[in-house]
Amino acid sequence: MNKEEAMKERFDITKPLEAFDFQGEVAIITGGARGMGLAIAQTLAELGAKIVIADQDAKSVSAVAEDIDGEVFAVECDVTDEKSVENLVRLASKKYGAIDMLVNNAGTAIRDSAVNLSLSDWQAVIDVNMTAVFSVARMVVRDHLDRSDASNVLRIVNMASMMGLSGGGIYPNISYQSSKGAVINMTRAMAVEWGGMRVRVNALAPTWVRTEFIAPLLSD
Repeated sequence: MNKEEAMKERFDITKPLEAFDFQGEVAIITGGARGMGLAIAQTLAELGAKIVIADQDAKSVSAVAEDIDGEVFAVECDVTDEKSVENLVRLASKKYGAIDMLVNNAGTAIRDSAVNLSLSDWQAVIDVNMTAVFSVARMVVRDHLDRSDASNVLRIVNMASMMGLSGGGIYPNISYQSSKGAVINMTRAMAVEWGGMRVRVNALAPTWVRTEFIAPLLSD
């Protein structure tokens, strides 16, 4: 039996989600009230995970949590605020215990040319797309390491972008491209540093996805 035949025996390759079972595992998704974050939360809930949706929009995050089938806990969180991040991890840990997954999905963009972009706008993008990824991941790993009896492997997925692998595209967006490039190498650094601590870190680099985030581009 070759590898492909063995895989077909395990699950129907036309239904890839059947290969996954996250029953009872705890997952935090930042920026989970809309777009890719919401889709990830819905999918993980469908696969049996206990979901902690974090978003700075308290009204939206509470509403979507009620609409998702499964065990879902909504937390208002500003990922750029260290105290808010501490509160997120504390509440998640108190609610469900050990955290198994973190999806660092919260992101933003301010599309402007390099010569016109203000430093305050530059910093606003860096704060969400880069610093917050570090802040949330570090806090979740601290909680993981504090659990001396924990035997689970913590999995972290940082949301990068194809723009983090290139110098640009159809419009100038230097702060976004720079921050996502940083996320890619930060992921490597995290994976190296935390690999021996039962922590696995990876990044995704999506292309354009039909969400509210790129609606202005699609309308032009």
